[in-house]
Amino acid sequence: MSEIDKKFQSKNFKSWNNSDLKNIPVDGKRYNSHAFMEKEWEFMWPKVWLLLGREEEIPNPGDYQMEDFGKESFLMVRQDDDSIKSFYNVCQHRGARLTFSDVGTAETFNCPYHGWKWRKDGKLIEAQDSEDFPQGDPCQNLRLEEVKTETFAGFIWINMDKNACSLKEWLGPIWDDWQAYEIHKWKRYVAQTVNMPCNWKIILDNFNESYHLNTVHAPEKAVTKKRMPSGVDTSYKSTQFDLSDEGHNRMIMQAGYGPAGSFEEGGIIEDPLATVMRDWEIDPDNFTGRGFDTREAIQKAKRKLGPKRGYTHYENLHDEQLTDAFHYTLFPNFAVSLWADGFHFLRARPHATDPEKCVFDNWWYASNPKNEISPIRSTVGIHERGNFAIEPDIFNHGEKSLGQTIDQDAVVFIFQQYGLRSRGFNGAYFAGQEKRVHRFHEMIESYFEE
Repeated sequence: MSEIDKKFQSKNFKSWNNSDLKNIPVDGKRYNSHAFMEKEWEFMWPKVWLLLGREEEIPNPGDYQMEDFGKESFLMVRQDDDSIKSFYNVCQHRGARLTFSDVGTAETFNCPYHGWKWRKDGKLIEAQDSEDFPQGDPCQNLRLEEVKTETFAGFIWINMDKNACSLKEWLGPIWDDWQAYEIHKWKRYVAQTVNMPCNWKIILDNFNESYHLNTVHAPEKAVTKKRMPSGVDTSYKSTQFDLSDEGHNRMIMQAGYGPAGSFEEGGIIEDPLATVMRDWEIDPDNFTGRGFDTREAIQKAKRKLGPKRGYTHYENLHDEQLTDAFHYTLFPNFAVSLWADGFHFLRARPHATDPEKCVFDNWWYASNPKNEISPIRSTVGIHERGNFAIEPDIFNHGEKSLGQTIDQDAVVFIFQQYGLRSRGFNGAYFAGQEKRVHRFHEMIESYFEE
């Protein structure tokens, strides 16, 4: 390892266990086969913790969120004791869906077919002609089917397996990593839900590796480029890749550096980094030709000024977390780029019936200190704070932009879906830095073996 590479190694984040791979083959059928899709529905999806709703969006008793997930639909309902219960969104009489409303407030959920009334805690309180049931009064015998529910980081998580381990046990080392950020206080400012013409695993594959960064997001210098203009060091040699026993992955890339030219004599600091530095009362002109020094300067400035601006979580963070890109992929379908003040929410949900379609959520949460009114700025760009995005903007791919970076990713998603149909594709040939992708597929396979 070179002296420069050593300089970029994380000091405060030890590697996870990084289990050895079994090196299973990963072919195209798992992305387009109905049989493989059915195996996922039968053996994997009912056994995993899924991140669905957001606590703050159902603050009062009777408030609910409905969310579709593939062939299933769930109701998350705030109870009188402030807890949250989740139920399958289906009447236990003849299987009609109870509601198609994404959010609302209700003391009862009334089946639109025969009028059965289900209380918000799942109890049936009224059924037409209840005396006319040979099995007995349904109000005495039936409840909505409940699913296991826990909350963490302000989100609502569900598991269809009644015997599932706790969410904390499931998340493993991620639980402690995320606690420090106070994410439960953060607000959502961007909410895009996109119908994508690709399998959900293609999206997770992409966010499980950084090999594509210089070719998809900086194609003009695809092979020789060592550092992106954003100030993020994308070299795999200086990136920390981690695999947990629980199946989740982490990637830490050092950030906050000037672009490549600013390391040379006369090289100037450019945007977006220059604007970020000014926001933290640092003059970028003082760092001309000193691109290696900007990261530490930003860390010191945030440490000094952050508490005055209302960033209460800064005192919980290590210096690396004030500047660097901490990217997590949570098995099976959720990825997040976590910055000091931003949470890029990237979730793929399977289509109900078509293995070559999915639903992609591209959301952005940000810290919301009371004293801070400026736009949200990070080393990867500027996000206008604007108003809270409560209702997701739902559309088909191609109808609207997802932002430059995700637009670039999405084009590749579709190219890959086409290519994976080919009988000429003989299976993935993984680089070492793509180990997390390979591990992702091995985790899926592990559920088929149980």
